[in-house]
Amino acid sequence: MRALFWEKKENNTVRCNLCNHHCIIQEGKRGICGVRENRDGELHTLIYGLYSSVAIDPIEKKPLYHFYPGSEILSYGTVGCNFKCLHCQNYTISQANVENSYLEKTTPEGVLGLAKRYKVPGVAWTYNEPTIWYEFTHDCSKLLHEHGIKSVYVTNGYIEKEPLKRIAPYLDAMNIDVKGFTEEFYAKVVHGRLKPVLETCELAYHLGIHIEITYLVIPRHNDNERELVEFVNWVKEKLSPEVPVHFTRFHPDYELMDVPPTPLATLKKAFRMAKDIGLANVYIGNVWGEPDITYCPKCNEILIEREGFSVVYNKIKDGKCSKCKEKIFGRF
Repeated sequence: MRALFWEKKENNTVRCNLCNHHCIIQEGKRGICGVRENRDGELHTLIYGLYSSVAIDPIEKKPLYHFYPGSEILSYGTVGCNFKCLHCQNYTISQANVENSYLEKTTPEGVLGLAKRYKVPGVAWTYNEPTIWYEFTHDCSKLLHEHGIKSVYVTNGYIEKEPLKRIAPYLDAMNIDVKGFTEEFYAKVVHGRLKPVLETCELAYHLGIHIEITYLVIPRHNDNERELVEFVNWVKEKLSPEVPVHFTRFHPDYELMDVPPTPLATLKKAFRMAKDIGLANVYIGNVWGEPDITYCPKCNEILIEREGFSVVYNKIKDGKCSKCKEKIFGRF
């Protein structure tokens, strides 16, 4: 299928403008993502309607804590990625190619039908990077919206501005990974750049998309105090003190097997620092047995308590604190 967001260049090459790599692709070759190919001087997507994974997940698994908490969401993934993260936990699909993967085929109508069958309020594009599946996720999200069903991206944030603006009317929420807060980290560990990710976060927020930010804390790579403070101040100043931030625990995987899991003390220190600076909704993830609570930012009432990915109770009523009636950031 002919892809969106590209331009023809000299000698039958094309430039892809979907993400911030802006790959220059020669005839017969593919971009960094591995799923967009130059065929006779035209860019084609190789994965329209092809999925590797499908499941019903708790919305908290995305993680989205302020977007219809306690609900379930239909989740789809395909293959490929525009990043090459050394620590990817889904590398078996993110670094796979189309030819050597077991892929099922569906249509936007098929996705809609499955969402209705299981009576879920939304569909998440997740497990691998949804940006590279743009044509399909756009068509699906538009159809889902016509039927009152939400659409969610779990993303690395490397999408270009124009594609994001086009899908924004049909995209209700994004969990965006800010994988570190230096260009050096992004170049070495992610094989991308930080600045476009921050621009995506800021644009998505100002477009009215519900956003939550995940920061995976990796020992010796992105866990120094200065970097974490700069990240938290950016959230507070460029987004909002109310935007939820998830500091999550790293576990060794893929090509970072020599790095130990994140100490719980590091996560707790990041949590307290973020609260002290003024963020209202801060969470620790990938740690079992720790309190996972949403507090009212005004009166400090416990509003939502979670165990793992399950909501134990939710005392938010009409989007407000049940005690002091303070409006709570999010969609409920």
